[in-house]
Amino acid sequence: MMITSYNPKQIGDVLIVVLGQDKGAQTHEKKNDIVAIKNEDGNVIGYNIFNVSEIIPEIKNENGQVHLTEAQTDKLNAAIKDAGFDAELPTNVPSKFVVGFVKSMKEHPKSSHLHITETEVEDGKTLQIVSSSPNMQEGIKVVVAEVGAMMPNGLIIWPSELKEVESDGMICSGRELKIPNAPDRPGALILPDTYTVGEPFDFDKAKTLFDE
Repeated sequence: MMITSYNPKQIGDVLIVVLGQDKGAQTHEKKNDIVAIKNEDGNVIGYNIFNVSEIIPEIKNENGQVHLTEAQTDKLNAAIKDAGFDAELPTNVPSKFVVGFVKSMKEHPKSSHLHITETEVEDGKTLQIVSSSPNMQEGIKVVVAEVGAMMPNGLIIWPSELKEVESDGMICSGRELKIPNAPDRPGALILPDTYTVGEPFDFDKAKTLFDE
């Protein structure tokens, strides 16, 4: 996985790179303009790349989550290598927002408003996802934010436990995805049958979902 974000007004000319979950003790190592963040096992779980516009000048046009091209990633990897670090950034990062299908649903044994779903995603893989959506039901197509996804509000989806039940992802509402004209209330976005289970969710295509 890899999440990259750039917010020059808040933190300056710095690219934030997330490669793993930031839990437990961490250490930081700075070489040149690059800081590597490592977990307690010594594995690199992220980089802060300072003065990044000197490496990829076009990033000055970005704000928020950045989807790097292969050429941009190659330039960043060259800078990381020149600084003396070994861990490289992946050049092929698949979308973490996919069309899912709720195969089954049962009520959470310790909550009156949580539902435990088995939701199929890409390549026939099934995830257990705990959802609080009031309209949750079996047999619907939904948008799944898989582990490693960054939501439009900046929240990163990690494995979690909701009242002692594991949840590996999130079933999203139109509001959470910031789709234009989405209802300002809780509830899973139920997709039309024209969507194919397992395909990446197309945010541009979805802009017309709530057209009146």
